[in-house]
Amino acid sequence: MVLKVFFPSCCSSADSGILIGRWISEQNSAVILAVVHFPFIPVQVKQYLGEVQRVTKVSVSVLGSWSNSKQEKEESLSEFLEDLGTIFCHEPWIQISKEGDSKFWSCSILQKHSKNPQEEEIILVYYDQRKVMLSHLHPPLDTAGQGAEDASKLSAIFDTVARSQILFMTDRYDEGPIKLTHWQSDGVEASIIVELLKQASVPACMLLTFLLSLLSGICRSRVLKFWPLSFLWSKLSTCEQLGHRLQHLQVISSNKKAQNQNQLMRKANIFVSLLIDVALGILLMSWLYRKNRIGHLADTLIPVADHVAEELQDLLQWLMGAPAGLKMNRALDQVLGRFFLYHIHLWISYIHLLSPFIEMILWYVGLSACLGLTVALCILSDIIALLTFHIYCFYVYGARLYCLKIYGLSSLWRLFRGKKWNVLRQRVDSCSYDLDQLFIGTLLFTILLFLLPTTALYYLVFTLLRLLVVIVQGLIHLLVDLIDSLPLYSLILRLCRSYRLAAGVKFRVLEQQDGKPLRLLMQINPLSYGGVVQTYRLPTYSCYPRDSWASLCKKLFLGELIYPWKHKGDKQN
Repeated sequence: MVLKVFFPSCCSSADSGILIGRWISEQNSAVILAVVHFPFIPVQVKQYLGEVQRVTKVSVSVLGSWSNSKQEKEESLSEFLEDLGTIFCHEPWIQISKEGDSKFWSCSILQKHSKNPQEEEIILVYYDQRKVMLSHLHPPLDTAGQGAEDASKLSAIFDTVARSQILFMTDRYDEGPIKLTHWQSDGVEASIIVELLKQASVPACMLLTFLLSLLSGICRSRVLKFWPLSFLWSKLSTCEQLGHRLQHLQVISSNKKAQNQNQLMRKANIFVSLLIDVALGILLMSWLYRKNRIGHLADTLIPVADHVAEELQDLLQWLMGAPAGLKMNRALDQVLGRFFLYHIHLWISYIHLLSPFIEMILWYVGLSACLGLTVALCILSDIIALLTFHIYCFYVYGARLYCLKIYGLSSLWRLFRGKKWNVLRQRVDSCSYDLDQLFIGTLLFTILLFLLPTTALYYLVFTLLRLLVVIVQGLIHLLVDLIDSLPLYSLILRLCRSYRLAAGVKFRVLEQQDGKPLRLLMQINPLSYGGVVQTYRLPTYSCYPRDSWASLCKKLFLGELIYPWKHKGDKQN
């Protein structure tokens, strides 16, 4: 059998005493947590360990003795250390000693109550107590078999040190009957600023929770469920982002304590994401209101809209002629061209009607950047959708007309083959048609077939324009999703204190000599940056559709509409 003793490196220079820790019988391992110095009273030590067990729910006990003398070990001290095993009654009793300035330690096991004592090989593993206590172990997700068993064994070591935090809250300056040596024995780590923020955060969170509950009640009121407001709330990405940020504020202002490390990291990631988002939004707002950039932007917007309208008029004039040398149906081409030209004329009139108010609208829109950069980007996406509404109308008209002809041709093609679509059974059944039905079907099929190229050309042109707008909006929403979902706090923690996010451990051999225990150093392997993003990535509302290329091509061929938002019944990615 191999006995593993995990010894904190901070106790290597501690004075002689007894070893306090946890014995893990399943792994035949001992996790040393602290050293109690001489002199002490055994009854007080047992009472202290009983209180620690009651608070931490960790079976902490006296595991053995520790001897650190700069001179050779005396025989009386050796006998006294062996006699401690009869007082505290732990099996096996571990004796670790460091003699003089020797770099090799001696470690022995006493089994007084065992009938058949066996000689065990001892491995002494040093670990950094502070890093192990503050770190959170992330075992690989694809572990199976032996890998999963090793991960569970390692988690027991990390969990023992993390749950024994109350044991490390006493230092050498405390006036008490028991003196301990651990990683905080020289002084408990604390920050006055952090403590003040903790005290001030309680009333601030209570006030914020009240305001958010009031705002949530207003948002859930029946007034917003009526048609105009409910339609705007479901279609505008700004409303979706505001609702998403409202949920984030409710999470971080909740007075419920985090149940585990993942919930704590989620709250920290949301808090840092909100801070950085608001900071970037304030920077954008200060840049917009400096040097009258809002006025310059308003003066540029109208000429750009006029230029886009003129380009569309030139495109329609080109389509009404002989585009690329193609011979189109003259009557249908003229009707469609004049119909779209009339819409462009209405759009130009609408833009010039709003031109006196555009600067004021942009001025108030710029103030929304104080809510965060993501809110400003969502407003930009909605403005693009409003400014290109005429392109969306052109696309809808062309898609509906093209879709009508495609489904008409497919239905008439089934008529030629003696088939029909059964609406009740949702399948194609055989059917017999008379001569008049076949004659009318032939005439309609011929008309639709010869009108299809003209309709398809208009549909293709306006679909490309629509895809250009959708791509721009998609890039904006991807940036919003990146800011919302990126675990910034975890990434900063991985950069500054990588041991806090542990993916595993590695062991380095320190010394090895015959007759002496093997000494290893346990080092923490940090989680990779990709693993940090995958583990702590925040969920987003994903208002932008993520169709596959095959699904998108199918929609384009059949003339189905492409929306820049998700419907309520769609699956969230």
